[in-house]
Amino acid sequence: MMDYAERYDQWQTLPQVFFAKAKELGEKPLFWARHYDAWQPVSWAQASADVSALSRGLRALGVKPGDRVVLVSENRPEWGIADLAIMSAGALTVPAYTTNTVEDHSHILTDSGAEIAIVSSARLAERLLPAASALPAVKTIVALEAPAGTASGVEIINWHDLITQGREQPDDTRATVDAQARTDTACLIYTSGTGGNPKGVMLSHGAILCNCMGAYHLFKDGNLLDLDKDVFLSFLPLSHSYEHTAGLHFPISIGAEVYYAEGIDRLAANMADVKPTIMTAVPRLYETMHQRIVSGVDRKGGLSAKLFHKTVALGIKRYEKGPRGLNLWERLQNAVLDKLVRAKVAQRFGGRLKAFVSGGAPLNYDIGVFFLSLGV
Repeated sequence: MMDYAERYDQWQTLPQVFFAKAKELGEKPLFWARHYDAWQPVSWAQASADVSALSRGLRALGVKPGDRVVLVSENRPEWGIADLAIMSAGALTVPAYTTNTVEDHSHILTDSGAEIAIVSSARLAERLLPAASALPAVKTIVALEAPAGTASGVEIINWHDLITQGREQPDDTRATVDAQARTDTACLIYTSGTGGNPKGVMLSHGAILCNCMGAYHLFKDGNLLDLDKDVFLSFLPLSHSYEHTAGLHFPISIGAEVYYAEGIDRLAANMADVKPTIMTAVPRLYETMHQRIVSGVDRKGGLSAKLFHKTVALGIKRYEKGPRGLNLWERLQNAVLDKLVRAKVAQRFGGRLKAFVSGGAPLNYDIGVFFLSLGV
């Protein structure tokens, strides 16, 4: 039987990964989003059908291999569906931040050469439409919600209507996907990391698959992986290359479920509710959480504060000096604090968290060992 890691070498493109996992997992949930005070699932089978139909709809609009399609959306199931549909058509996804201004959108649309853009909400369309209408090259906007305004010279098509139209086209999506190569560009992600106007970084299917394989080995070697059963909670922008890989395509490659947080202000409540097994974050979030946790503990004071700080001190000592770095009395104290403090901390993170990944920038050592000392 083939080792699972070998699949990363055999898969040629990200849509190929997705369709393979969708065939295996069928009606199991893939994406989750909260609507009307309840988490609503999108199954692998439903996502697969929508990706295929949307891809055919885009091709019916004239999208060809190598074309660029801008995607403006907050984190939600439709983000991943759009991304995979664009790539399934052989085109390149060009993600845009939800914070982009009209000028930002204008630059990305112009620089990428995109003729089509997908936008999720009327609010986000308010800044996309003026940019699109000022550019003769932009022909079509696909909208999940009807925009409040119009864009001169730009056709606005409803997302659901395009999926319906796509279903009426010949079902040749898999053939289109199988014709693509590992070296083909999957996405064009704009970053201002070098200063000046944002520049589009070309990421191939193979590059992203290589990152996914590296993550697979890292989690597998640490006994942190439960294939087809892990649960991710996504809240970092999918328009960033970090979350695009670590929060979308890596979970897809291991058959995980992905919940989309309602926002940073609801993150703690969502973690307790969803009970994720794996999460990704940036150092700034760890710094903010550290500050809030320590401030809250010190404000409360008393015995609970003393127990908390003792837990941190013993946890750091154990991490830095190894299990034998604690004497017998400290080991006994540490075991008691596992139940009194660390168990409560674990529940705040949902109770099942195996890995809380930091990326995108260096994590301060003291912040890292603080969370490790608490069992996170």
